[in-house]
Amino acid sequence: MPKNKTRKPIEIKIATVVAVSVILHDVDLSVLDNALKEMTGGISDFFDNEFAVIDIAALEDSPNDIDWGALVRLLKTYQLNAVAVRNAPESMHPAVIGNGLSIDTVIAPRTDSIAPLTAGQPIDESAADVEQVAPSTPPASPVTSATFPLQQPMIVDTPVRAGQKIYARGTDLIITAMVNNGAEIIADGSIHVYAPLRGRALAGASGDTEARIFATAMEPELVSIAGVYRTFENGLPAELKGQAAQVRLNGDRIDVISLNSASRA
Repeated sequence: MPKNKTRKPIEIKIATVVAVSVILHDVDLSVLDNALKEMTGGISDFFDNEFAVIDIAALEDSPNDIDWGALVRLLKTYQLNAVAVRNAPESMHPAVIGNGLSIDTVIAPRTDSIAPLTAGQPIDESAADVEQVAPSTPPASPVTSATFPLQQPMIVDTPVRAGQKIYARGTDLIITAMVNNGAEIIADGSIHVYAPLRGRALAGASGDTEARIFATAMEPELVSIAGVYRTFENGLPAELKGQAAQVRLNGDRIDVISLNSASRA
């Protein structure tokens, strides 16, 4: 007999997880394998069993002959745990689901716009109706923080130990203590570390290519901006190691720049 009759055998609640995007530009498994080998540089725990969403939007065509099972196994060998497929056409859904993956749907932002009127151009009647019924309004007030509250950054004042993972969803991450080797800090915005940064730092996790990583003592194991990674197997250059520096994305390249001399690594 259970000691506590009110105890539920199982509970289901909404949870959030951090996943990396695996953006396919090719479906040839040997090509992908070679690319992953080059990307990871032989580091066995490069991805550290991250969840992964496979994005096929970049494929020129939408091939229906993707071997999902083999692709999942290939990613697994690099410690990437595929959980879903993004931008898959409906015709692919049975194969995707049949291989234990979920369908990750993304709502595209509305991009249609209203063309400006030119001199002599007839006015659309429907648009004219809108103008007639629109109430008169006073001049717009200046935008203030009270109107649109700023998204507050996540602030962490304690050291981030090995094995810990911190994720600042939808905002910047500020850490005033050391980030140790083996720790992982993630932010959808930028990351600021006012202490030694020795773990893994991933900024722009939701795709913000303008995000940056700042540290007063830059010594990371791995950095990433918007999914573009860079590791430091041979360490940082002597003029940057342990110095105040920033990391930013320059095209497809990660740059590490001194905050003192603005010289590039």
